[in-house]
Amino acid sequence: MKKALMAALCCVTAGAVHATDRIDLSTPEGALKANRKIHCSLKDNQPIFYTWEGEVFSQRMGEPDRKLFKVSGMNVRQCVSIDGGKRGTGYRLVSREVMLYLDPKTGEPLDSWHNPITDRDVSVMHVQNDPVNGRPSFPYTKDGTPSLRWTGREDSGSWFMSVTFPLFYHNVLQGDYQKYVGGAYQATEMFNFLGEMDDLTDAGKDTAQVKVGWVRLSQWLPWMEMQGREGKLYTHAAGKKISGFDALPQVLKTFINSKAPLYKAPPSGDDKRRNETSWTYFKKHVKDGRLPFGGQK
Repeated sequence: MKKALMAALCCVTAGAVHATDRIDLSTPEGALKANRKIHCSLKDNQPIFYTWEGEVFSQRMGEPDRKLFKVSGMNVRQCVSIDGGKRGTGYRLVSREVMLYLDPKTGEPLDSWHNPITDRDVSVMHVQNDPVNGRPSFPYTKDGTPSLRWTGREDSGSWFMSVTFPLFYHNVLQGDYQKYVGGAYQATEMFNFLGEMDDLTDAGKDTAQVKVGWVRLSQWLPWMEMQGREGKLYTHAAGKKISGFDALPQVLKTFINSKAPLYKAPPSGDDKRRNETSWTYFKKHVKDGRLPFGGQK
């Protein structure tokens, strides 16, 4: 009897311990931990890698869409904890990323590209954005009110989370009167993250296994030299969190090893720099934007 009672007690205790080892997504703290596990790690300063592959298309009125490029990209990031006082313990994500524009047939990185819309050859400028940092995230507001909730959904043991970022702001490649004559930067980034609930809510695991889908609607890239022509780009890609640099596709490892070794590691946790975009990167590397020959071909 005593042995049976002890065995039953052990089972109850084990069950209680197991229950406390789950992250409670209904609480602000739990939602924050889940988000942090998705995007990086519960451990400070632990490098985390994401990678993705996809295609880029053009879309113009009155003509079929064109597949312009394949793409292969990566992002290396880390998170650091922040004491927010009444806001609770939060975190900040810091990262940098590379995305290569590839020949749609051979899959090789492009140095130059024949623009089929303008019938001109242009130099390709691959994405090398450093940094791409996030704003601090906290479970509570400054007055202690809960401010963070889990926005994903569960189905048959899996979780899904969609995040949309409409972007509209001052274009660094345009003039000072965009409020009046237009030219603002406009794009939309759409992400779908997904994984398994047992993995995400396991408090004993520092990071979650995550798959991601990504769609981007945007203006023409500056280096395409489209000069304001009607139309837009859309990128459709999918990827996942991986174990480290060595798990990246070979095309990315070759590029980073030979041309961009900085992207083997994330920025420092206290990085205070402004975020880089394809537009700000272009402005730093291309100084003369005047049209030659009075704009004639």
